[in-house]
Amino acid sequence: MVTMKTKGFTLIELLVVLGIIALLLTLAVPRYFPSVDKSKETVLADNLHNMRSLIDQYYGDTGRYPDSLDQLVEKKYLRALPYDPVAESDTAWIIVPPEDGSKGGVYNIRSGAVGNDRSGKPYADW
Repeated sequence: MVTMKTKGFTLIELLVVLGIIALLLTLAVPRYFPSVDKSKETVLADNLHNMRSLIDQYYGDTGRYPDSLDQLVEKKYLRALPYDPVAESDTAWIIVPPEDGSKGGVYNIRSGAVGNDRSGKPYADW
């Protein structure tokens, strides 16, 4: 008598594996998305800090503020304009001019992202 064995998984085995994968995803996904938001906020805070520091360095070197952010790139203070990960753009920066307009055009920089951070503070107030 010849018996024929088929190789493969039964439907029950496949459903058990899919159930385990679904359970693992329900544990992992809620932790993943807040960590992505946190990392974007961390990068934004670091970019703002670095840009403000470079604006101050430019003022210290030249005695005036840069006329635009592109001037920081032209004068090699920056390789390129930093990316705002929350606004998902490198052109969404809000430029705050100095009180004395004869000293340049960029006194401070803020994020152009809409909305609030995880603590409820608007990104434009960072």
